[in-house]
Amino acid sequence: MKSLVLLLCLAQLWGCQSAPHAMGLGFREVACDDPDVEQAALAAVDYLNQHLQNGFRHILNQVDKVKVWFRRPFGVVFELELDTLETTCHVLDPTPLANCSVRQLVEHAVEGDCDFHVLKQDGQFTVIHAQCHSNPDSAEDVRKVCPNCGLLTSFNDSSVVNTVNAALNAFNAQNNGSYFKLVEISRAQNTPPPVSTFVEFVVAATDCTAQGATDPAKCNLLAEKQYGFCKASLVKKLDDEELSVACRVFQKQPQPANPAPAVDQAAPPVPPANPPASLVVAVPPGPPAHRTHHDLRHAFSPVASVESASGEVVNLPKVVHSGPAGAADPAVRLCPGRVRYFRI
Repeated sequence: MKSLVLLLCLAQLWGCQSAPHAMGLGFREVACDDPDVEQAALAAVDYLNQHLQNGFRHILNQVDKVKVWFRRPFGVVFELELDTLETTCHVLDPTPLANCSVRQLVEHAVEGDCDFHVLKQDGQFTVIHAQCHSNPDSAEDVRKVCPNCGLLTSFNDSSVVNTVNAALNAFNAQNNGSYFKLVEISRAQNTPPPVSTFVEFVVAATDCTAQGATDPAKCNLLAEKQYGFCKASLVKKLDDEELSVACRVFQKQPQPANPAPAVDQAAPPVPPANPPASLVVAVPPGPPAHRTHHDLRHAFSPVASVESASGEVVNLPKVVHSGPAGAADPAVRLCPGRVRYFRI
C-alpha cells in the first residue's frame, strides 16, 4: 500500500513539472542571438517590408528581447522586440534587401522599434502580430559626427517642394517617353551654407508623352504601373541655383486581376506563401504635412492578442515564472543581442 501511495505521489510530481510545457502556461528564455530567434526576426522584418507602401525598406539591426511561448496544441511563439534601420532602397525598388545599403549616421539615420509575435510550426515561421514605429536620430547626434551634414526636414517645406517640382520638370524635359507624375516625397534634407536641399522622391509613368503633356492634370497612370525613383539637389550660389537630378525607372508592374481585400484593422493577415514581387502604391494627394520621414507606425494597426491560422487566440500574460530560480547561468548574456550595424 505504501508503495502504491509513493508511486502516485511521484506520478503527480512529474505531472506538475511537465504541465507548463504541455499546457502552454509559461515561456522559455533563450539568447537573442539564438539561430531560431534570428530566423524568426528575419521573417518578421520580411513581413514588415512586404507591408510597407511608402518610404524605405528596413533591415534588422538588433534583437532586444525575446520570449518563447509554448503554444497549444503545437508550435511555439516568439515574442520579439527588434531594432531596425532604414536602408537606401525604396519599397518599390526590386533590389534584394541583402544588397541594400544601410542609411548611415551622417545621412540622418532612421531607426525602427518593433514588437512581433512569430509562430514557428512544422519548421515554418509565420508573423501573427506586428506593431512598429520609427524615429530619426537626434539632430545633436548627427552634428557630433558631421557638423555640416544635412538634417531631415518636413516634406512640405517650401524649399523641398520647389526642389522636387524643379527636378521633376527637368526629368520630364529630358525624357522622350512617358510623362511622369509625382507619387511621393520619400526623403528631404536641408544643409547649412552654402544652402542646399537634397530630396528623394518617387514618380510614375502616365498615358501622356513627356513632350506632349500640355495639361498634366489630364494624364493618368498606366494600367501596368511603372515607377521611378529620383534623387535631386538644389544648391544656391549667390544669384544662381544649380540643379541636378538622376532617376532610375523600374520595370512595369502588372495590375493584379483581383485586388487584394482590405486589411483587417483588428489583426494583420498572415503573409501569403508566395508574396507579390512588388507593391502597388496609390498616388497620395500631396506630401504629408510636417512629416520628416515615413513612420513605420502606419504599416500596421496595433493588435491586442495573438491569433493563429486556426483561429485560436492566445493571450500572452506579462509575468510568468519561467523556471526555478537560478536555473539560468548568470554569466551567460542572453539579451540584448549583437548590434549588426550601429546604435542610434
